Amino acid sequence: MKALCRDCYWTGDESPAARPVDRSPTCPACGSRRLVRHDELGALAIAHIDCDAFYASVEKRDRPELRDTPLIVGGGVRGVVTTSCYIARMSGVRSAMPMFQARKLCPEATVLKPDFAKYRAESRRIMEKLRRLTPLVQTLSLDEAWLDLSGTERLHVAPPAVTLARLQAEIERDVGITVSVGLAANKFLAKIASDLDKPRGFAVIGSEAEVFLASRPVAILPGVGPAFARTLESDGYRQVGELAAESPKRLADRYGANGFRLHQLAHGRDTRPVNPGEARKSLSSETTFEEDIRSVSRLEDILWPLCEKVAQQARAEGIGGRVVTLKLRQADFRIVTRRRTLPFPTQTARTLFAAAREMLRPEADGRPWRLVGVGISDIVESNVASGDLFDEGESRALSGERAVDALRARFGSAAVVAGRALKR
Repeated sequence: MKALCRDCYWTGDESPAARPVDRSPTCPACGSRRLVRHDELGALAIAHIDCDAFYASVEKRDRPELRDTPLIVGGGVRGVVTTSCYIARMSGVRSAMPMFQARKLCPEATVLKPDFAKYRAESRRIMEKLRRLTPLVQTLSLDEAWLDLSGTERLHVAPPAVTLARLQAEIERDVGITVSVGLAANKFLAKIASDLDKPRGFAVIGSEAEVFLASRPVAILPGVGPAFARTLESDGYRQVGELAAESPKRLADRYGANGFRLHQLAHGRDTRPVNPGEARKSLSSETTFEEDIRSVSRLEDILWPLCEKVAQQARAEGIGGRVVTLKLRQADFRIVTRRRTLPFPTQTARTLFAAAREMLRPEADGRPWRLVGVGISDIVESNVASGDLFDEGESRALSGERAVDALRARFGSAAVVAGRALKR
């Protein structure tokens, strides 16, 4: 199989010896132009599924009148863009962009506040469809995941490429949003492929990976953020091909173990398996203020419900964190982060708030702040996050907060409110 129609699932051979009709720009069975062509189409089994402008797509599904108009999902005037639809992106609107800038670029856009409860529910529907195809599903976020479909041909009576095309259509039909698919030999390449043909795309990267990557900027490699990209560029590595041409020893001498990893990725190699059990690395919550805040007491009042939200989510997922991170953004958009390692992993708002408040007070020196956030990392499972062996106060707090969770689940989120939240 070297060609696949995504509408009728016709497959055919488009080798030079194939019949002329099989090399036409349309499907010989249904006339569709949505054909996927690749010499290795029938041999690849690692896929990355990425929902197209997920939050905005869900909102447009529920509000058909917004279908053909620009839509931005995000905070207030002083907030940031959570996501935007593709129409708004044509005007330059991007995720994490300040709202005032997004409104300036696209003044005709409709702006909606995010509804994460709804997005999580839709994410569960989509991920369940993925898990029906294979147990090897590794989620990255609410709207993207890797799948390993190796060995599923007999189960689905179809090669992975056909199974993925059917999955695309099923999600669009049942959930009402579109997804893009990347198919490759490993996770790294599959994730890159899923971004090549958005929205509603299906792209394949095979043995041509090294040539494909050579002219790409080094920032395309996972783990290469803006700061590291600048370091690589200052060292003479602007394109991935320049890393591939360098000796792995030289890169390892310069960048340690990460240097060898960069060399492997530059050649399109990635040995990481699709791991359904890979733990979440962090959990956080933040908020942007409508007006800059200088007062430490006001910042603490806003910080408390963020700690409650993170702790409640941690308990719901059965995880705890050993490292607490405080995030602050100044009026000029510079970000300050502070971290503290706890003597035991926590999943209580009490401990999160105590640690975050201690980190906050030295920073709340009269400077204007526009955002505050809190998070946990160094995640462990809940059976070692109870704190019973480490701190009696933590154990009591955990019991109390679990009781509050039960009351809120039964009577609503306003059933139990902390005194500090009332003050706010």
